[in-house]
Amino acid sequence: MVPPADPAPLVEAPLPDSATPLIDFRAASAVQWRRDFVAGEVSAVELTTTAITAATSQAELGAFLHLDPESALLRAEEIDRVRRAVLDSRTEASRSAVMMELAARAPLLGLPTAFKDLVDVAGMPTTRGTAALPASAPSHDDPLVRRVHTAGMISAGKTQVPEFGLPCYSENDLAPAARNPLAPARTAGGSTGGGAAAVAAGMLPMAPGSDGGGSVRIPAAACGLIGLKPGRGRLPDDSQRPGVRNLAVSGPIAHTAEDAALLFDVMAGHRFRPSAAADGLPEGPALHQVRAAQQHGIDQLTIGVITESPFSPELDIVLAEPAVLALENGLALLEQRGHILQGSSHCTGAEAFWPADYHRHFQALWTTPLGELDPPADQLAAMAPLTRYFIELAKSRPAQQTHESIAALEDFAADADAFMGPWDVLATPMLAYAPPEIGWFASLDPEENYREQCRFTPYSSVVNVMGLPAINVPTHTDAEGLSWSIQLIGRAGSEERLLALAATMTQR
Repeated sequence: MVPPADPAPLVEAPLPDSATPLIDFRAASAVQWRRDFVAGEVSAVELTTTAITAATSQAELGAFLHLDPESALLRAEEIDRVRRAVLDSRTEASRSAVMMELAARAPLLGLPTAFKDLVDVAGMPTTRGTAALPASAPSHDDPLVRRVHTAGMISAGKTQVPEFGLPCYSENDLAPAARNPLAPARTAGGSTGGGAAAVAAGMLPMAPGSDGGGSVRIPAAACGLIGLKPGRGRLPDDSQRPGVRNLAVSGPIAHTAEDAALLFDVMAGHRFRPSAAADGLPEGPALHQVRAAQQHGIDQLTIGVITESPFSPELDIVLAEPAVLALENGLALLEQRGHILQGSSHCTGAEAFWPADYHRHFQALWTTPLGELDPPADQLAAMAPLTRYFIELAKSRPAQQTHESIAALEDFAADADAFMGPWDVLATPMLAYAPPEIGWFASLDPEENYREQCRFTPYSSVVNVMGLPAINVPTHTDAEGLSWSIQLIGRAGSEERLLALAATMTQR
């Protein structure tokens, strides 16, 4: 199969002044870039210029739907001016104390980032990845965007997403598909595919994403990154509505667990307090717990291991050899650190571990919101075949069947804590096989497209249904340079512990 040709880019951003020093964000962690900015070793303009230049020079990766270099650099210049004015008005002895206070109030000051094009960023178009509707022009930031901006981050643009964030691959009719920096012929995953591609390629130090069925963890796994999905209602700017119809949460994507913890602390609204860390910079509770784990380890945990997918037996789930190796490597790392492992037989017992008919029930849950839409014929015709299929499927499903499916999943989710049984953490594979080539999913009949996405990501959506936190941790690189991961699922409220556990597993 020959993938369809990519359309022309939505935006061609001008390269910044070539005299400005350039930095590769992959050369150090976001924690280190934060440290360097506070120490005056790098400016916000330098950091932002790097993001814009890297995004422009690597436009073939399709990470961005929209770049806004002018606004981003103006914001960076403003931050640098304020920083200089504050420091110039202080004595040498008081400058350090002032910067510590500033780092506590705006812990991500000067660092560039970008939001996926499903959320509103003031002054930037919001397309939601569709050509069927005109882009909106928001005058206000969404609440999470406002929180991240208040912490000092600078938005460089909007990253690529699939139409309405529905598929697990980031392709649409607006701009080039998000390609995997590890293998550019392959997808970066979705729906935060553009954000993951930008972080993996060094365009951004880290990025916030959202996850309604795996949309943080899937692209993080595809691109070799840490991706944390918090539990339902854990972040103050996410919907606090109870129940399984509230699937989506926001979460960080980063190279390291330490960086993910730094961004998570901001997204969670945590207070940054004085730290005993080597750099002395204020830290939030997640970052504090990660650093403590790196130094002293963490208490022994009991970990259940599950390889059965909730989509089985309705779908034939086959794990590629590297997916099995990634799971085995992850389990070996956990065992080496003193944790107690129990295999699938301990988890499943005589009965299936997951709820019966999960595939049918989840499809009903996932598509029901689309069935509530009534787009005009011209808009419907302009939507992707998969979107149209979901709408038609939802509208044709008997209301009683939809009600029964959602009720069955509500019953399952209501028992999420009991579902965890005696285990502190559940471990599963993450992706079943390698990220497909660009255009492969879309080349399939819509019904098979959806089924194949479930086969590709057989362990992610059930965590959203349960409302529990989960983290993707890279544990294996295959001969082609592709990354493979393990997924760790925690109890409600255990996001910090999952980050700490990931930090110990990835510690060099």
